[in-house]
Amino acid sequence: MEESAQARYEERVHSDLEEIREKVTKVAELIESQLSDTVHSFLEGDIKLANDVVLGDRRVNRKIREIDRMCHSFIVRHAPTAGPLRYVSAVLRLDVALERVGDYASTIGREIIQLKGRPPERIMRDVELISHQARRTLSQALLAFQENDAELAQETYGAAGHTDSTLEKVFEELLTAGKSNEISLRDVFALLRIINLLKRVDDQAENVCEQTLFAVSGEIKDPKSFRILFLDEQNSGLSQMAEAYASRAFPESGTYASAGWNPADGLSSNVVKCMDQNGLSVRGKAPSLLRSVHEEPRHWHIIVGMEESAREKLSRLPFRTLFLDWSDSVSVDGSVEDLDEEETEKVFNRVKLGVRDLMLTLRGPNAG
Repeated sequence: MEESAQARYEERVHSDLEEIREKVTKVAELIESQLSDTVHSFLEGDIKLANDVVLGDRRVNRKIREIDRMCHSFIVRHAPTAGPLRYVSAVLRLDVALERVGDYASTIGREIIQLKGRPPERIMRDVELISHQARRTLSQALLAFQENDAELAQETYGAAGHTDSTLEKVFEELLTAGKSNEISLRDVFALLRIINLLKRVDDQAENVCEQTLFAVSGEIKDPKSFRILFLDEQNSGLSQMAEAYASRAFPESGTYASAGWNPADGLSSNVVKCMDQNGLSVRGKAPSLLRSVHEEPRHWHIIVGMEESAREKLSRLPFRTLFLDWSDSVSVDGSVEDLDEEETEKVFNRVKLGVRDLMLTLRGPNAG
């Protein structure tokens, strides 16, 4: 009798899980359809279809709330552990991502309805390319979740960066079209919002991939590792200090480099001595010439300017790169080479404080 009761219990658990899985599949298909219809309405100027997408968002929200209710009921009814618990927990977080994608589609639909005219063909093509990438990434992520395919989730994760160059291009084209009155200012802002929301679909696809990995193996995605460049003119003092300290103090939190737009022949001798005294040897390092940030194989997440004119040397930044100006907090009068030992140590302490605050902001108290 005990074995029979256990078998019936496992059958009920399996049946309830399959019901949840079917509901998730249906709402995922609905959201993919909503997103596809939104893009089609944009490309074809189909206002009726855009209206349908806006109205359909309520149906999406109702279905997601139903899945949430089923998940909570499953937990109360079965008190699951291990795989079933991971799956239901992942579904609850997946629902948040799906609801947001549905909201994006609805908001894009509202913006399309408000457009005063059809955008130029070159911009239409760029938006179509961005939307294609976003929908493809989302579709692969949802397939990975539905199939419990951790390998596909890993492959799909990180695909969001593939549209960055197109984003920059279309932003520039929109600004140019707005300045020349080719597009009304209202439409420029609407198109910018549409593009940004399509980009956010990519980001939500990455969240779906993370939930797939968690549901399949319990793996929690490692905190993001940041690529950070420290920049000053000669790359012989402040930027070298920052790179050396960050590399030692926060090795798991990022990849660090430094450069200068007018690199010196060698590192400042008092900086080398200061680093030695703090256990941060920079001996053997040479100043590096700043390359165009657009030539980097992978974009910098953050570029830290350590002198006042650093930003001017970078021209236009990639869409995903943030520039921070530390010139007020760490810069020195004159050259680092002219500082005495005590002054150099004070400068280094300011640099350390800046790096520490930055990494704690990016990664939290467990940054390391």
